[in-house]
Amino acid sequence: MAVLQMLLLLCAGSLLAEDVFSPSVNIIAELEKLKNMDERIQKLEETLAKVLSENEIKVEALKTKIDDSQSKLESFQKENEAKKVAFSAGLLESGAKYTGPTNTANTLVYKKVFSNFGGAYDSNTGIFTAPIKGAYYFRFYGHSHGGNTMAVSLLKNGATQCSLYTWKPVANGNASNGVVLTLEIGDQISTQLWANTWVYDDPASYTSFGGFLIFPL
Repeated sequence: MAVLQMLLLLCAGSLLAEDVFSPSVNIIAELEKLKNMDERIQKLEETLAKVLSENEIKVEALKTKIDDSQSKLESFQKENEAKKVAFSAGLLESGAKYTGPTNTANTLVYKKVFSNFGGAYDSNTGIFTAPIKGAYYFRFYGHSHGGNTMAVSLLKNGATQCSLYTWKPVANGNASNGVVLTLEIGDQISTQLWANTWVYDDPASYTSFGGFLIFPL
């Protein structure tokens, strides 16, 4: 009986040793699989890095286009703002009175500003200064009372372009004139009361001056 038990123990030990030293898992095959998986992961990482790099390039290109578009838009807006040039003004800011006569011609300074888009008209000097090159339209009006001669000229850089004139009207006298002028940047437009003549104004702004840019050149 003891001998039989010994034999059974020897057989069991032999089988156990065979299981330990001869496992059913193929370690070499599994290592090969891990190696292949590692290679695939590496290739995936390389592909991902390439895609990310290409996307970064595309993003930078898109950003550049956006910056260019923004710059063009700002430039267009500034150019469009520069084209908004128009003004209108009456001679007296308040009250009623004659201006003139004097022994010399004098620039009329229109104080009652109705509008001044672009800020090209200076109510301290009565001078309009062209902010951009273009074709401009100017109109001016004068009023006088009976018995007073009125004469006003529109000047470009000090040179007379056109005038209005009323010689001693029996009652009230009114006159107006207008002209289209080509102006360079910095050209100056003003109106000038002739020597020994008068103009009258009151809150109704009978005597006035205005102009606007028709189109840039």
